[in-house]
Amino acid sequence: MKFLLIYPKWEKLDRQTRFTLPPHGPVVMAAALPEDVDVTFIDENVEPIDFNAEVDFVGISMMLTAQVKRGWEIADTFRARGVKVMCGGIATMLHAQECQIHADAVFLGEAEGRMEQVFADLKQNRLLPVYDYMHQFPPIESVGTARRGILNREMYNYRGVQMVDLVHASRGCRFNCYPCAVRFLGGRQFRPRPYDKVIEELGNIDNSRLFIVDNSLAQDKDWEMGLFKEMIPLKKKWCSHPIEDDDKVLDLAAQAGAWFVYQAIFDSSDFIRDRVKRYHDFGIAVEGSILLGLDYHTEDYIKRWMDFLLEIELDMAEFTILTPFRHTRTFDDLQGEGRIISYDWNDYTCGKVVFQPKLMTPEKLQEMYYYCWDRFYEEEPQNYKMFKMLKNVMDKEKRDGTYKPRERS
Repeated sequence: MKFLLIYPKWEKLDRQTRFTLPPHGPVVMAAALPEDVDVTFIDENVEPIDFNAEVDFVGISMMLTAQVKRGWEIADTFRARGVKVMCGGIATMLHAQECQIHADAVFLGEAEGRMEQVFADLKQNRLLPVYDYMHQFPPIESVGTARRGILNREMYNYRGVQMVDLVHASRGCRFNCYPCAVRFLGGRQFRPRPYDKVIEELGNIDNSRLFIVDNSLAQDKDWEMGLFKEMIPLKKKWCSHPIEDDDKVLDLAAQAGAWFVYQAIFDSSDFIRDRVKRYHDFGIAVEGSILLGLDYHTEDYIKRWMDFLLEIELDMAEFTILTPFRHTRTFDDLQGEGRIISYDWNDYTCGKVVFQPKLMTPEKLQEMYYYCWDRFYEEEPQNYKMFKMLKNVMDKEKRDGTYKPRERS
């Protein structure tokens, strides 16, 4: 059985440094495939698709809303040849009904323990239009090591420097953040993987630089501290979303190789100022995640906020625009108020205004988005700040004896 798994391309954020990380969803799904399936993976962001490839089945893995229209084009092209197509991934779950128009099957939910049935149905020519496992979560102990061998490793570097590999230590999230769909996708229950499973996977990754993609590591302090203790001997260097604001946790995180965190900077309070300082006190860099377009944001507010961001000495910053993804509270509110002005999913990049802001025009919010990127990186360009962070991690690797020089490609 020849299975072609495709990750569609999408438009990246304007102003953001151009590099591509290896995707996570496809390698997790590939690990759940039956043993007799011969899988080939194409990430269209780094290599072209051969639409004439001799394959029995095509899977299209879509994480982002901005990928779905391209994913549908790919599906339609293969189906026109008579090749069966299945769509899956986060964006498929958010756009399930639309995906059914373009696919022979739509897979909703987590893949572990479910792929055998899908491929058995395919072989018997009885593929179901929908495999709905939403909120029927497999045992977290069944989540094994992702199948990273399907990746074209040479494609994932930045100016010859090896980028991070993605890995997850838990699923689900007990928080319910306003712009986030995780409560719909993975449920409100925090589901941590057993330490031995996580450590086994980390140890099998031939890269000392990792991105732990969990929505937040700050969900269960005892579990978090236990994980960091187990990670210390691996000498990996990693980034993640927020870590618990506790001295013992931060110290263990630093010992375990915490390199930098993506920290939401939601206001200009002393709490945020102290949060960034405390990360820095433990040698952990901070990339601020700044969301523009909330109902209380004005042009003046954003400009004053920018002054604050420069004062607190963030190592890097990423600016995005509030985007009403399906199955979020943001979508429900803005649609209910008649404020969504575009349903073109290609515009849902987090860098384009697709709704009517409350206190400014859409054009002004778009202008302020560019203003923030330009202002933050005015004195030190983004490439230079990234170089400093990469140099920092390479210095740590050299001290630990884990540095692996790589040829520029």
